[in-house]
Amino acid sequence: MKILKKQKTDSAIADKAFLFNYIQQQVAGTEEAMQRDLDAGLAGNDPFLQEVLQYALLQGGKRLRPVLAILSSRLCGRDGDELYLLAGTFEYLHAGSLIHDDVIDHANNRRGKESVVKKYGMAAAILAGDWLHARCMHLIGTLTGQAGLDIVCKATQAMVDGEFLQLRYTANPTVTEEQYLAVVQRKTALLMSATCEIGALYGGADPVEQKALASYGEKTGIAFQIVDDLLDYLGDERRIGKVVGNDFIEGKMTLPLIHALAQSRDADKADLLRALQGTPRDNAGCALARQLMHATESFAFSRQRAVQEIEEGLAALSCFSKEQHPESLAILEQLARYILSRDH
Repeated sequence: MKILKKQKTDSAIADKAFLFNYIQQQVAGTEEAMQRDLDAGLAGNDPFLQEVLQYALLQGGKRLRPVLAILSSRLCGRDGDELYLLAGTFEYLHAGSLIHDDVIDHANNRRGKESVVKKYGMAAAILAGDWLHARCMHLIGTLTGQAGLDIVCKATQAMVDGEFLQLRYTANPTVTEEQYLAVVQRKTALLMSATCEIGALYGGADPVEQKALASYGEKTGIAFQIVDDLLDYLGDERRIGKVVGNDFIEGKMTLPLIHALAQSRDADKADLLRALQGTPRDNAGCALARQLMHATESFAFSRQRAVQEIEEGLAALSCFSKEQHPESLAILEQLARYILSRDH
């Protein structure tokens, strides 16, 4: 009977409906905590700031980082209502970074609606992003002390460096896969890593467990960004909430483009270089790039690299006992594999 019960439990955890129901529950708890914190933190502030922050924070998004923080803490032995507040801090940081990204990129859309900068203007967008970053740091310091602040500050400093590297590499056909991964690690992966590591720290992890979850977060973050870069060429605009092909038009050197340039024949490569380095880059050039990416199997190559990162991230969790933590480990695995299959 015990074996049958365990098999039934494992089967339930492995079910995708279980995963999405679990995520929805954690998202609901996180959003309630964020709303309470916004009400407290914005008391006496200008109502316009509250309007902008509500628009930026509470109308969509995958909430992947908060869920990772919650799972990491629970895996290491700590739960409770304050965990949702800690989880919300990572959504503050992520949302603030997206707002600033949209300012830099002059983006009109985010998550299928007007970006904050489009709707409210550049000054309001920059200031709202600043507030979110400041609030994140305050809460992480309050909840996890100097150790947590050290981790998140390292990640945010790396995010800025990643933006500078990406600017340096714009429309540069000599960019290598290693240079691309250096950008991805700084811009995306280290924040995912910090999310898991701080969750582990809050949960009372030992150094081995903390390092393991940090590695899991970094590897899944790299995979997440590779898939995001694939969706920019292959996604459905209605699903991803932004214009497809925008990376090419902005001259971003992502993995499928780097691979296509390396694998294309001389004549095709020359055409792709003209499209990439032309002024302005346009949809016709993007269509050519997409065609060559199919021909050189660059999409398949990039997806396989994402799979490799996921497998390495899951392997990092081997220090945790499946017997002691079946649910948290199963959900962390499902989340990682979901990253590979997502369409938005």
